[in-house]
Amino acid sequence: MIHLTRCRAVCLAAVLCGWAGVCSGQAVAKPAAPAEFKIFGAQILPGVEDFGWTPDQTPADFLDRIGRKIKARWRQHYRAQPVVPSNERHRTALLLGSVLAEGFLALQASDAQQFRNANQDVTAFCRALGLGEKLTPRLMSQGKLAETENWADLRQEVVDGHQEIGRLLKEQMDADLVVLIDIGLWLRLLQVVSAIVVDGGEPALYPLCIGSKGLVADMLARYRLLTKTTLEEHRVSVLGQSLEAMQKAWSGDEEVSKERVIWTHEKLDGIQERLNR
Repeated sequence: MIHLTRCRAVCLAAVLCGWAGVCSGQAVAKPAAPAEFKIFGAQILPGVEDFGWTPDQTPADFLDRIGRKIKARWRQHYRAQPVVPSNERHRTALLLGSVLAEGFLALQASDAQQFRNANQDVTAFCRALGLGEKLTPRLMSQGKLAETENWADLRQEVVDGHQEIGRLLKEQMDADLVVLIDIGLWLRLLQVVSAIVVDGGEPALYPLCIGSKGLVADMLARYRLLTKTTLEEHRVSVLGQSLEAMQKAWSGDEEVSKERVIWTHEKLDGIQERLNR
């Protein structure tokens, strides 16, 4: 009875407010249409795309959303073996992206030691690309924030540091490397997320293994803007073929099968294996 009385009071107040607006000569704002919801199990939750990647998200935002929807044991997905910079700048850029992803994973797991390990790798890769002098102070500051477990400030520092790497590379006329770093970062995160989806995601969450169709389309669109010289590099060319295969596999609107999720994870695994060879 109390609940019903309260509801009637709220509704009456809304009606009176509406009449007040009409009587005062002011237009009454039309209520916004409710967002579309899908029912997963016994809960009503936003659509899968709302929990996937969107263009305004940082990698940290993306992992936050994944972690809220699927139980993710991030520490189980750390890279098994360290990687080292290559004498091929394109490969080094892709690997730097994957190393930056390790930092985001450690941040998500609130793992100070793992973050410092990843932070040292990022420093080595930045030096290999000629950014060591400009970025080392910032990276050292990040290491100290991890040591004191100041996760809020560290999160912002990592996001800003990622952006600064891109800005500095553009200043030295290495815009292609910026694209490759970003693609490498997202591919590594998707490798982890797809593994989590394969292990524990219910069918309604299968699409999360690619973040969203928009993320794959975004990576492919940026890939196609690379210069001809970069596109002709074998490792980069094979990467483009993998992105095109993933986009094709997820282009339809049919129900997503477990087989497609497993295929996607294996494709992402294969990309990382080729980068590490």
